[in-house]
Amino acid sequence: MAVDIHQQNKQVIRMLRNALYDCDVDVLKDQLRQVFASACEVHLAFPFEDLDGPDGLFEEAYEPLLAAIPDMERRDFIVMAGSVDGDNWVGCAGYYMGLFERPWLDVPPTQHPVAMRYHEFFRVVGDKVVEMQALWDIPEVMMQANAWPMTPSLGVEWLVPGPATQDGIVSGSYDETKSDASLELIEDMLTAMGKHPLEGGVEIMELERFWHPKMNWYGPAGIGTVRRISGFRNWHQIPFLKAMPDRRGSTSGAYPSASAMFADGDYVAVTGWPNMQMTISGDGWLGIAPANQEITMRSLDFWRCEDGLIRENWVLVDLLSVYDQIGVDVLARMREMMYARQLSG
Repeated sequence: MAVDIHQQNKQVIRMLRNALYDCDVDVLKDQLRQVFASACEVHLAFPFEDLDGPDGLFEEAYEPLLAAIPDMERRDFIVMAGSVDGDNWVGCAGYYMGLFERPWLDVPPTQHPVAMRYHEFFRVVGDKVVEMQALWDIPEVMMQANAWPMTPSLGVEWLVPGPATQDGIVSGSYDETKSDASLELIEDMLTAMGKHPLEGGVEIMELERFWHPKMNWYGPAGIGTVRRISGFRNWHQIPFLKAMPDRRGSTSGAYPSASAMFADGDYVAVTGWPNMQMTISGDGWLGIAPANQEITMRSLDFWRCEDGLIRENWVLVDLLSVYDQIGVDVLARMREMMYARQLSG
């Protein structure tokens, strides 16, 4: 019987998931060493950036987070796997949650439960993770602490739910036929979306052909969640395309693509570090002035397909990295806002 490499790789990541669910900071470093290769590439959201293998991941990311949230636990709502160009990936989405007791990245503690969404991707070779690309929605933590210093979201900010079908932790044998169909749907949707504006107006994207009438688009904190095609157009797509009409995938030139798109049953995921590049022009974006700044963007996404249409789309964008590229220190602005609040309080 042939080995199902994707189920095998999910078991590798299950060791990490278990370690971070009943998390013990005293043994976590050794647990990470069991899952990650010593020379593993670790790419984490701004301000962490590239870390030095599992030890760097523990010392610079998890250890400070656990100091702030000592009872932190990991809760996955999507675990899927697939292959692209000979590489095998596992993608996870969920929340780190617990009681926010002490400052983290200078975000003030709330003494209440806090939840931070993550999208994490692991490239597995043998029985070890050799590459990790991960976004943690740090702005979500800032918002829960009433410490978000930038523009308000156009969408709604809330605790983004897992899949409506409650089957995001994909189990059982890999279904190649269903996976291929899901992947084709997403690739066709992205191809059609990329035709605008150079090849025509909004109609050329054929949104109704690909998206379910009751679609949900779950954006990162700072953009928010929208529902139905009208919500997607009004509160995300129109502002995004007006600001950055030249957006394109990072496939050549100065920004070689590190992206990988793969499917597992009804679920499709894409990772990339970065996977887009664009120029902030037009009307600007998220309150950023349209000064023709060239930026790259990290967007780690999951889609759920249902009856040949996209019903749900979870999207995390490294907004703090975008701001950093244009010279705005969001964390410094947050510290100034908190200092002013203390003086006035």
